[in-house]
Amino acid sequence: MAEPFILSLETATLAGSIAVSRGPTILAKQVGRPDVSHSNTLLRDINEILSKLDLSIRDIDLFAVANGPGSFTGLRIGLATVKALATTLDRSCIGIPTLEAIAHSAGVADAIVALLPAGRGEVFVQMFSTEHGAVSASDSPQHLSPERAIDKYIDRAGILWAGEAAQLYSDLIQQRATSAGYRFAVADKQEVDSVNDAWIITVPALTLAEHVASLALVRAQAGLQTTANSLKAIYVRPSDAEMKA
Repeated sequence: MAEPFILSLETATLAGSIAVSRGPTILAKQVGRPDVSHSNTLLRDINEILSKLDLSIRDIDLFAVANGPGSFTGLRIGLATVKALATTLDRSCIGIPTLEAIAHSAGVADAIVALLPAGRGEVFVQMFSTEHGAVSASDSPQHLSPERAIDKYIDRAGILWAGEAAQLYSDLIQQRATSAGYRFAVADKQEVDSVNDAWIITVPALTLAEHVASLALVRAQAGLQTTANSLKAIYVRPSDAEMKA
């Protein structure tokens, strides 16, 4: 049986990204623009990336999308696009939690804390363990202040910190690591021989969609595809409108 063509979208972050893969092979990937709404560029970017591969949208066997948490508007755009395409073309789709994709991008480790900006100076946070492409959640996603998110894991010595918010709050993570007596390093600046007793900031993935693709393939091989009607967003926190109500 031929490996499936998968179109993967990540619109949970400001820039977002797109990837086209066939089985485990990423054929093409593209980063969006953080200063332009996904609603203005997503369909055009999909057409462009498919054209470069000499593919049409009808060649896609499976649609995958980061389904949250993340930007409310971005998530809705990505989910609506995948639902529309899957329904029109009678294809299956798969939702991949954004924080899970972030953890996958960090590599193999017993403890990876995925951190994503949540707006209003807060973050989405969740811990995972990874092994051979599989990602397992160690706890549930939460919406917290950066201080509370970091202190949640203060008793854990060896952690890879991953995601945009890990970079954004690297000084705070270093401060907490130092006060707890852990070694600290930034992966792209300093070699670290072991994470057993260190807190390490990992290099953020430029195209998170490729990790959405990898995780979607694992789910597809396990028969976990869903219909468009079953695809739901993971918001973690209520919207601003709901909080004001």
